[in-house]
Amino acid sequence: MIFEHLDRIVFAGDSVTDMGSTNPVGEGLYDNVGRGYPRIVENMLSAYYPERYIRVTNSGISGNTSRDLLARFDRDVVELHPDWVSICIGINDVWRQFDCPAITERHVLPDEYRKNVETMIEKVKGSVKGIFLLSPYIMEPNTEDKMRSRLDEYVAICAELAEKHGCIYVDFQKMYADYCKIRHSSYIAWDRIHPNQVGATLMARAFLEKCGFDYHHTVK
Repeated sequence: MIFEHLDRIVFAGDSVTDMGSTNPVGEGLYDNVGRGYPRIVENMLSAYYPERYIRVTNSGISGNTSRDLLARFDRDVVELHPDWVSICIGINDVWRQFDCPAITERHVLPDEYRKNVETMIEKVKGSVKGIFLLSPYIMEPNTEDKMRSRLDEYVAICAELAEKHGCIYVDFQKMYADYCKIRHSSYIAWDRIHPNQVGATLMARAFLEKCGFDYHHTVK
């Protein structure tokens, strides 16, 4: 498993990362780290690897676009001196194009999105053990859906940047699309975006699959 004793993982993102965490930075006792996938990742690491004290920090803020996250990235990520950084952003970049179509200044189009995410990567690349790039998603298996089709452009940018910079890539869009072939998205999120605990568990599992996580690990 790639995380070592006393490593710090900072999860940066929007509402699907935030999920009720303390803002701008949540960690420690109670629900400070929120109720989303970072909390489940922390739970799993503590349950299966109790001998490794791993610090999980939630730097997600609801409503953020990649523009918003970049504006606070130094304060809420870089200055925390993480060992690992996870970036999951882009849903609101796309969503605002559909729920606020007339407020064009809120729209973050693909070229700006690419620049914003790449700048974040470059801010921590070389000073951390690794960077996770988690794709944005919509829980919609129909690729002809207009929002899904638009969001797929942003997913492709994530995959491209992950390969270019050697990031660990987690494709949440594919994971949810596969799951929604079996169960309807309403089972995990009424708005196709904000996951319940089942959805958050799916995200945590997809994340841990990239970490060499061993469900049969025993303390020696």
